Amino acid sequence: MRPPALLLLASALASAQPPAEFDLLLRGGHVIDPANGIGRVSDVAVTGARIARVADSIPVSSAKRVVNAAGLYVIPGMIDLHAHAYGTKGALSQDDTALPTGVTTAVDCGGAGWRTFEDFKQVVIDRSATRILVFLNIVGAGMVGSEDNVEDMDPVATAKKIRQYPGLIVGIKNAHFGPPGWESVRRAVEAGRLSNTPVILDNHIQTRTQRHTREKLLEILRPGDMHTHFYNDRQVEVIDRFTSKVQPWMFEARQRGVLFDMGHGAGSFLWPVASKAMEQGFPPDTISTDLHKQSIMGTRSDMPNCISKMMLLGMTLQDAVLRSTANPAKAISKYPELGTLGEGRGADIAVLRLETGVFAFRDALNKKRMGRQRLVNVLTVRDGRIVWDRDGIAFPDWRKAGDYEVLQ
Repeated sequence: MRPPALLLLASALASAQPPAEFDLLLRGGHVIDPANGIGRVSDVAVTGARIARVADSIPVSSAKRVVNAAGLYVIPGMIDLHAHAYGTKGALSQDDTALPTGVTTAVDCGGAGWRTFEDFKQVVIDRSATRILVFLNIVGAGMVGSEDNVEDMDPVATAKKIRQYPGLIVGIKNAHFGPPGWESVRRAVEAGRLSNTPVILDNHIQTRTQRHTREKLLEILRPGDMHTHFYNDRQVEVIDRFTSKVQPWMFEARQRGVLFDMGHGAGSFLWPVASKAMEQGFPPDTISTDLHKQSIMGTRSDMPNCISKMMLLGMTLQDAVLRSTANPAKAISKYPELGTLGEGRGADIAVLRLETGVFAFRDALNKKRMGRQRLVNVLTVRDGRIVWDRDGIAFPDWRKAGDYEVLQ
């Protein structure tokens, strides 16, 4: 038994230790935060649900929990602008599919319309750990309704619902309209005008529709509006099939402020289109997945996979992170609240490992391209809490962890 004097000394020393300043410290990782011009080995400290400090050599003693991120990349939690969480049989639980891949904000792309949004909010959004935002379908019934039913496309009712939930609904989705003309797009744009929000468009170009890419990009869409699925040859005529050149109207549309989103999915990323576009200086403004039950079982087009494909086509990791964080945040008017590791911002963080080897990457038509690098997400922090830790890097070794609690 210790003498009383030693016990008093030990107690005094313990009480003299200052309380930990931070709840979590990610130490020694390569921090990539393009919005703040950071691309170096550094430390990221978290207090509560906020980024407290990004600096070199933050003392280990200042944090309650320390994660060794050496050799890993620490980036803002990714924003998937084209997710599916509701309104379709292919919808996925974002807590099961987004968080494990480093996505902390998923934007549901058209699952709900103004008539079904309340159910979506109650059943999915309010119960999810993932931050779920919404592109409201111009069709009132959302994806359970008919995408060709112009009578259910009400710009006034759509805009009213957006104004009711400005923190959750970030824009309007228009998709898959089959009849000739641009009526569905015009109604979506009108809803965007009334609500002061952008439109994200997924609209086929086919001979029977009497529609042309140039018209919708240069005459109908507004600056800040987006076209998803642009690396295929059905939604947007990106490449001239006779010259193999990027169509001039693509550059004109970008110059006037129209944004282009990847939207990989099960049918919207083709190697011939993407490679020619990248070779000619036409990358996506934003990288997104269009992840649903079909694509997750086929192309496995999650965010790390999509970024890996863009890196295979010559994009730098720094640039790919920009197009997965700050760029989508700006596109939906959520920057700098989202998309950055700025001090005082929400502590949404992804920790990635860049693996080397020989890897096959499939496009939407099941043609593969071989690469020697791929990204995998190993840890996700959402609102300051570790919600995914693939390799247990945040946990102590069992031999050094002390006694196990015996459960009866």
